[in-house]
Amino acid sequence: MPQNAPTPPPDDAPDPKAPGRTIISVDGMGGDQGPKAVVEGMAMSADKNPDIGFILHGVRDVLQPLVARHGLSDRCDIRDTPGVVSMEDKPSQVMRHGKDTSMWSTIEAVRNGEADVAVSCGNTGALMAVSMLRLRKMEGVNRPAIACLWPSRNPGGFNLMLDVGADIRADQDDLLQYAMMGASFARNGLGLTMPRIGLLNVGTEEHKGRAELKAAHELISAAAPSGDFDFVGFVEGGDIPSDRVDVIVTDGFTGNVALKTGEGTATLIRELLREVFGHTILSRVAALLALRSLKRLQKRIDPRQVNGGVFLGLNGTVVKSHGSADATGVSAAIKLSFKLAQNGFNRKLAARVAQGMAHRQEFATNPENEETT
Repeated sequence: MPQNAPTPPPDDAPDPKAPGRTIISVDGMGGDQGPKAVVEGMAMSADKNPDIGFILHGVRDVLQPLVARHGLSDRCDIRDTPGVVSMEDKPSQVMRHGKDTSMWSTIEAVRNGEADVAVSCGNTGALMAVSMLRLRKMEGVNRPAIACLWPSRNPGGFNLMLDVGADIRADQDDLLQYAMMGASFARNGLGLTMPRIGLLNVGTEEHKGRAELKAAHELISAAAPSGDFDFVGFVEGGDIPSDRVDVIVTDGFTGNVALKTGEGTATLIRELLREVFGHTILSRVAALLALRSLKRLQKRIDPRQVNGGVFLGLNGTVVKSHGSADATGVSAAIKLSFKLAQNGFNRKLAARVAQGMAHRQEFATNPENEETT
């Protein structure tokens, strides 16, 4: 990664922050499919919503022709940055030497108040490290979380799960914070007025699970009446895509394993269906007859449609797009970013975190709870 500082925008650079516009800061160089997929995803979002503006970070000579080709020049300010964070770069390396990179510049635009939210397809560990360094954790947050959408049987089509990989550990206080942050996300991102929160465990019985899970169960249960959410108690892995719950709370190790398992299973189903329906002439005819239904199924389990893990617990909103995202996936991440920014998500999230801290202090000072804390 070169050590040159990012080049400031020229004096005649377009101002994407026209009145009423929500500005998305986009890492143009992150991701496996390169800048072309990123800019195409931006164009797809821009076509659907005139209220989006962009600050795009990366190598200007690479990005400028793509932006012009897709008619985004009047809605996109390009920030020239010579450095690129690769998927192999260690977070510590990026924190020490990454000031010239598109990823760092993307986060810096949110920190400086130039953009409402940041989007990157790049290295997850590096993105979290840079985000924590430049945006800092919200007051009272011990461990930030990554929240992701999961296809489900609920009317909206999705459930929310956190943490899915920001930190492999989580004690009872962290899990309480995740519940509060997840409830806020569900209200502002999914439009649920009274989201149902479930705590992931090896069984639904209250006596099962590790000590921190049992303690978290009591904390979340005590916070639910005044927290504008319904705590359904412990849930199991089979409940993640169910209509029993809206938000699943767990530690980052378990959540990440579940997420990768779900993605792999969805890929396997698509491949097996392709093999089955292409096996014989009759099966090909059957595939044609069932084409519309198969397309509906494909859309429901297509990870691109729910692309975008949100970093929660920072002083700024950051959306991590999947590294292999194509234009459709990038557009989905931008759509989610826009919705959260429009709803003032981070301000409301900070209020929920403060509420969770108050519940924890009240619970800890109650003599009746001394044995369980």
